[in-house]
Amino acid sequence: MSEGVQETFIAHLVELRDRLIRAVGAVILVFVCLMPWAGDVYDLLAQPMMHALPEGTNMIATGVVTPFFVPVKVTLMVAFVLALPVVLYQAWAFIAPGLYAHEKRMAVPLVAGSTFLFLLGMAFCYFFVFNMVFKFIGEFAPKSITPAPDIEQYLSFVMTMFLAFGLTFEVPIAVILLSKFGVVSREKLKEARPYVIVGAFVIAAVVTPPDVISQFMLAVPMWILFEVGLLLAKYVGGRESDDDEEARSDVTTT
Repeated sequence: MSEGVQETFIAHLVELRDRLIRAVGAVILVFVCLMPWAGDVYDLLAQPMMHALPEGTNMIATGVVTPFFVPVKVTLMVAFVLALPVVLYQAWAFIAPGLYAHEKRMAVPLVAGSTFLFLLGMAFCYFFVFNMVFKFIGEFAPKSITPAPDIEQYLSFVMTMFLAFGLTFEVPIAVILLSKFGVVSREKLKEARPYVIVGAFVIAAVVTPPDVISQFMLAVPMWILFEVGLLLAKYVGGRESDDDEEARSDVTTT
């Protein structure tokens, strides 16, 4: 490796370190500010489950330190979500030097759009999916059983669902980027529609509870958002893919 290449590589590593420090610092700052209300944050997160439980029933904590660590984990998750614009901006700022000028102008719309869609996915999960899933589970459970969910297992379930729905709602951004940067043409994405639909239901079956309602509520929005991404990609435009360039050169030669 030549000296110039080595210096460039080290410079990229230093910049990556600085971007990571800023992103992590933003999350820690929000986390510290929210810590005095960690218990209230967890109570808010637990509302969908509490509404589904029989009256007078509470969740339980089976570990000695669980009542402390679970609210802390929830608060850290909320801090990450609130600091997401800063995290996404730092990621974009790191890769921006390798992009064209008109692509750099996409930074603000992409960061804002990604943050909004991720939060929208979490809100959809919190206000609609949780209520329907917990109600379904409560009605399906035998009457001789009094449910008393463990708060740590509930947190694990909630974080998995939030991540699944948050990433699902990022599908339009992924489709736009694939088309814009010429990774896959819009026409090929349209041809892949049947595979996307099947893949959406497969992913939903893996990451959601084993009930049809939650699977449909993840798979159907994923499919709809894919279609939205295709529609937006039509107006955003993009680089020509290699196949398009070859086709154009063949026509020119002919």
